[in-house]
Amino acid sequence: MVVVMEVVVVVVMVVVMVVMMVVVVVVMMVMMVMMVVMVVMVVMEVVVVVVMVVVMEVVMVVMMVVVMVVVMVVVMMEVVVVMVVVMMEVVVMMVVMIVVVMVVVMEVVMMEVMVMVVVVVVIETVNE
Repeated sequence: MVVVMEVVVVVVMVVVMVVMMVVVVVVMMVMMVMMVVMVVMVVMEVVVVVVMVVVMEVVMVVMMVVVMVVVMVVVMMEVVVVMVVVMMEVVVMMVVMIVVVMVVVMEVVMMEVMVMVVVVVVIETVNE
């Protein structure tokens, strides 16, 4: 009877030990899963931060490029306006030069006509 009691006690001890081992293993597994989840969360956070930074940088660069293009377009428009104004001035100068030349030619022709008239009048008076 005592031997049977001892055997039962030993079996119960062994079963309790096995159950304790299983519980420890399960707790270790849960700890491992928690660690993996923590690592994955940290990696996700890092990836999200990196993606945010990259997106911000790209947006900044795109904004800079857009501003540069707008500035270039404004400068080109200013250059075109200046060119048009210069062309207008050149055309006005040409017209003024042509008018001056015409006036000078008219004056020369008038002078020649006056000289001719004077010569003709002098010749007529001399003839008389």
